[in-house]
This record gives sequence, C-alpha cells and structure tokens, in this order.
Amino acid sequence: IYLASATMSICRKVSAWGQAVELLHELASKRVDIDTVIYNAAISACEKAGQLPCALQLLCDMDDARIERDTCTYNAAVSACEKVGDWLRALQLLREMAEVHVKRDNITYNAAISACEKGEQWVR
Repeated sequence: IYLASATMSICRKVSAWGQAVELLHELASKRVDIDTVIYNAAISACEKAGQLPCALQLLCDMDDARIERDTCTYNAAVSACEKVGDWLRALQLLREMAEVHVKRDNITYNAAISACEKGEQWVR
C-alpha cells in the first residue's frame, strides 16, 4: 500500500491523472484495501490536470466503497472545481463539508473563492 501511495504521489506531481486512476482501479480489482490517502492522491492528480469529472467520480467511488472523505479529499475536489471555474460545484462541496462535519480550512476557502472569481461570480 505504501508503494501505491508513493506511485500516486508521483502521478499527481507529473499530472498523470490517467495512470493514477488506472492504478486505483487495478488495486481495487486485486482487492487491495484502498484508503483515504490513496484516493486523495488520485483526486489530486485529477485536480492538477484539470480533470474535474474524474475527480468528482472518484468522490462518488469513495462513497460507494464507504471510504471516509477528509479535508484533503475535499480540498483536492474544490481545487479541481477552481481549475475549471466551476463555482457552483465548488460551493456545493463547501456546503457538503459542513453537512458531513469535515473541517474546512484556508485551502478550502481560497479554492472556492478562486472558483467564484474564475466563474465571474464575485458580484453575488
């Protein structure tokens, strides 16, 4: 699992989101226990590459697998929204964090604010 986590981290750094997702699916098919850290790395790889749909799908996959989302999970997803200017989804995730009692931090708020800015929603 440590090797998988390290590989995911490398995928994130080089924007190899496809390989990160592929590795995640391969681990799941081999019934490896996948944890929040590994999902976070895969979501971060999607975020870095601007692949919002993939990042959001991984969030859903976490729910299906009953893997807990944490602040890092949501930060990566909100940052993915920010990359593409999807302010509405960023705010939905921010609201969801409050509903499920996941701590929001400066990264969360800054990414959400940037998403609103990119979506030209600063007037609202």
